[in-house]
Amino acid sequence: MDGLEKATLRVKEFRKRERLILDTALKLFLEQDEDKITVETIAEAVGIGKGTIYKHFTSKQEIYLLLLIGYEEELAGILQQIDPNDDKDRLVRAYFQFRMSDPARYALFDRLEKKCANDESLSRLTERLHRVRESNVDQLEKVIRARIAEGKLADVPPYFHIAAAWALVHGAVGLYSSDFYKDRIEDKEACFGFLMESAVRMGNRPRVKNSLQDTVSA
Repeated sequence: MDGLEKATLRVKEFRKRERLILDTALKLFLEQDEDKITVETIAEAVGIGKGTIYKHFTSKQEIYLLLLIGYEEELAGILQQIDPNDDKDRLVRAYFQFRMSDPARYALFDRLEKKCANDESLSRLTERLHRVRESNVDQLEKVIRARIAEGKLADVPPYFHIAAAWALVHGAVGLYSSDFYKDRIEDKEACFGFLMESAVRMGNRPRVKNSLQDTVSA
């Protein structure tokens, strides 16, 4: 094995270990209070030393933000596979299915983002996160504008529709994690399915009845 092959192998091993650290950290954050999870806890779970973690990440907050970026990039990959000119409902459904398929993960990332909000040392990663989100919003706005042009959605600024979608998802996740409501929702899958169908119809322009049909019916 020559020097180039060895270097390539080292890079692959480095990336593989980095992925393992992130996956392990996410699992721990979902299972326990993320504030109680330390770098040492993550290192022990991975089976490496604490110092090795710092060869990949500067802090636990950086791990937080990289997990959040990965989450948004996962959504971007889903949205980019859908042609908005093909099926106007498909992208909307994909968005809600992704956000609502794992409420615990959504809630975790919402908390993690707040923990990183004022950390200036993470500004480069924060900018990266915002670029991914802007791409996702642009993709959603393409669909919204097309549906408005077809007369299927209320003719309001696209961000009105996006804000309504975000509010519904956020509320649904709040229900899921509520100590009171989570015990009262007996069929979570059916309930979330109903919420998703409501989301797909949300913001639709009311149908205008055919005046001739109305007259005949009368």
